[in-house]
Amino acid sequence: MASGAGDRGWAERRPVLFPFLLSLFCPALSEQIRYRIPEELPEGSVVGNLAKDLGLSVGELPTRKLRVSSEKPYFTVSAERGELLVGSRLDREQICGKKPVCALEFEAVAERPLNFYHVNVEIEDINDHTPKFMQSSFELQISESTKPEARFILGSAHDADIGTNSLQNYQLSPNDHFLLVNKEKLDGSKYPELVLKMPLDREEQKSYHLTLTALDGGDPPLSSTAQIHVLVADANDNPPVFSQELYRVGIPENVSPGTTVLRVMATDLDEGVNAEITFSFTESGQITQFDLNSTTGEITIRNTLDFEGVKEYSIVLEAKDGGGMIAQCTVEIDVLDVNDNVPEVAFQSLPALIMEDTSIGTYIALLKIRDKDSGHNGEVICKLEGDVPFKLLTSSKSTYKLVTDGVLDREQTPEYNVTITATDKGKPPLSSSSSITLHIGDVNDNAPVFQQSSYVVHVPENNLPGASLAQVSASDPDLGPNGHVSYSIVASDLEPRVLSSYVSVSAQSGVVFAQRAFDHEQLRAFELTLQARDQGSPALSANVSLRVLVGDRNDNAPRVLYPALGPDGSALFDTVPRAAQPGYLVTKVVAVDADSGHNAWLSYHVLQASEPGLFSLGLRTGEVRTARALGDRDAARQRLLVAVRDGGQPPLSATATLLLVFADSLQEVLPDLSDRPASPDPQAELQFYLVVALALISVLFLIAVILAVALHLRRSSRLSTGGYFQPGLCVKSGPAVTPNYSEGTLPYSYNLCVAHTGKTEFNFLQCNEQLSSGQDILCGDSSGALFPLCNSSESTSHPQAPPNTDWRFSQAQRPSTSGSQNGDETGTWPNNQFDTEMLQAMILASASEAADGSSTLGGGAGTMGLSARYGPQFTLQHVPDYRQNVYIPGSNATLTNAAGKRDGKAPAGGNGNKKKSGKKEKK
Repeated sequence: MASGAGDRGWAERRPVLFPFLLSLFCPALSEQIRYRIPEELPEGSVVGNLAKDLGLSVGELPTRKLRVSSEKPYFTVSAERGELLVGSRLDREQICGKKPVCALEFEAVAERPLNFYHVNVEIEDINDHTPKFMQSSFELQISESTKPEARFILGSAHDADIGTNSLQNYQLSPNDHFLLVNKEKLDGSKYPELVLKMPLDREEQKSYHLTLTALDGGDPPLSSTAQIHVLVADANDNPPVFSQELYRVGIPENVSPGTTVLRVMATDLDEGVNAEITFSFTESGQITQFDLNSTTGEITIRNTLDFEGVKEYSIVLEAKDGGGMIAQCTVEIDVLDVNDNVPEVAFQSLPALIMEDTSIGTYIALLKIRDKDSGHNGEVICKLEGDVPFKLLTSSKSTYKLVTDGVLDREQTPEYNVTITATDKGKPPLSSSSSITLHIGDVNDNAPVFQQSSYVVHVPENNLPGASLAQVSASDPDLGPNGHVSYSIVASDLEPRVLSSYVSVSAQSGVVFAQRAFDHEQLRAFELTLQARDQGSPALSANVSLRVLVGDRNDNAPRVLYPALGPDGSALFDTVPRAAQPGYLVTKVVAVDADSGHNAWLSYHVLQASEPGLFSLGLRTGEVRTARALGDRDAARQRLLVAVRDGGQPPLSATATLLLVFADSLQEVLPDLSDRPASPDPQAELQFYLVVALALISVLFLIAVILAVALHLRRSSRLSTGGYFQPGLCVKSGPAVTPNYSEGTLPYSYNLCVAHTGKTEFNFLQCNEQLSSGQDILCGDSSGALFPLCNSSESTSHPQAPPNTDWRFSQAQRPSTSGSQNGDETGTWPNNQFDTEMLQAMILASASEAADGSSTLGGGAGTMGLSARYGPQFTLQHVPDYRQNVYIPGSNATLTNAAGKRDGKAPAGGNGNKKKSGKKEKK
């Protein structure tokens, strides 16, 4: 037998392939690739170029990882060339026994993509076994009376090879009395028969020694010999005779031991001992499955039969009489198949992990079904149990492919327990189940999900820097880096350059920290956009909004806007008509609180009064009214100490001092003021106030010019400036320019009239221009002192209208700071926080300007000199009416919804002039 290169060339010439069909049906698993090789090839011999036959190039081999999937390692694949090599000894007789065709079937597996190819390698027999006799010698006793042509079956030889290499014939050594005839059994095996050519004569020759040779058909043929010793017996004229020369019977394989198979019958015409017949197996040493009763000829089962092991038995029986004559017959026992083998399922090429993004129809595993039964008993049907996203595809008679049949989702089902049931077609059918667990691999197909759609956090102001504000949490059902979530701030309504100084977020925990202390008065709320991002590739993310509401704390005390203190810190005074009736509005304490909510809900209380019970103070409005008429015993001068408290816990407060003088006119007050000691240097004090007043007027003029230019540029429209301040010229403020309330000024216009005189006394001047009845004016002299003049051109001839006692507003118009909320003393806090904040800002700015102007412009003659009535120009309904919080002492006019409305009451001589205490008028 050749080896090495010779074997390789021989094997490569043998594969039975169809190149033109291979290119068309290579992907189909049902197409087999066939090779034919002789047995006993050395290990490493080339069977064929498997890669080339599969249509794979050498460059694809490292990627496709071509390999062999079989139960026993008979073959391997060369990783470099893709050649199919012999992996272990191939002994055809050991692998297939007496089968006429010996073929090894296995699968070739190629990855990326996963494909399976059926390979069939037929093992050809070589003449490597010599025929062998079971015995080296045979003894045959033949009676001398035996007639010619008598036949005697001799012991047969066995050859493990098949075909032409198997046992072909027998030869007998040359002699004159015997010849040899070759016989063949039903299974194709050959056995020799010795034929007597001429009668024997014991007296002439008692025995004969013959040589029996068994030869096979190999090239060169192999042979073996056995010796035949023929003894010539004395005459026993009649040998036993069987009723049948051939007995044939079929028996199921599941019969139990002891069952009778059949009974052979033989007769002998002789009498006596020569007629006594004894039955036996000619090759009793080889018969292990059956027993023979030597007397009756009954054949019984000794051991259990197995159709899958041996399908038929051929037995030679011998009947011998007492004279030594024998007769032979053949018994053929066919074993019938019974469905006694359960189908078996074997998994091959099973992956360790299946990714969840695997597409439908992807090959997962190869299944081989094995049933040792034959016919319908060996036909098997496979099916999947349960509802799983897989299905079975038939590849060949005994091979199935497991492929995906649905979408895989590891987050819903991380693994599948796949059960495959194999059922044969026998009666009754037998079945078996085999289960495998398929683990699903994770891919980054899930974005992080926040526990809430949005977050709202309430943080009190003045918090500690570094304190935790909130924690956001997002979950990601993926595994490993695909499910590891980190947090960051991606957007905010704060300026990017200051964002990091306000808040930060922990990338690992999602905790949001404050980087500074928040101030409710500066920052009420802000919003962040937080992002949760996983570590997958590509990474997935989700955003959520976090709104931080800064809560108010009572950290701001009330601020009194009116009454304001003079430049030297002294309190101002107000005049009250002596004939003032109970309920007369004397003045109003105006205060604001920078806080919000209940912390800015102000209440007014009288701490100290010169004459208790003479005045009443509105708890929520701050209005000072007469509680009763002035009595003869009451002092003309009254002092009230008012406390303003907010609604915080604990409450904060501020105080204001009110100096009230009962007089019917300003002239009554002046002599009383002249009794006060004069300052050591009145001329120096007057010069000081003049300088301050001029400086303030210059500053105000400059600010007015700048604001006018800015408004002009902003609105891109021409605005009327109204004129210059000139002696004797009356300037009106008209509604031509839309007021900008965001600048922090009150939404009211003022009419101012300025005149020059050479005296330091009060001069009541007339305007150079007629004013409409709806306008209010301020007039002043050359010293800078301002005083009330008129409401219209007719005001010089008509007395001033009495104060309006019904100056309350409707619920929608009432302010949300110190004003009355419901027109009573208790009040109700407004719900609109925007209105409250707007009102506080505008009152604070306007009242501050009014207070500053009254303390500086009135520096002449020791009088306040500021008296004005306000005409409302702002009628937008979304901003609350706050006019009840603004009261300008020195005028008995009060603000109402309708301009110019009065209550018709005229107190005697009450012109409401305002004085500055401790100062004396210069004449």
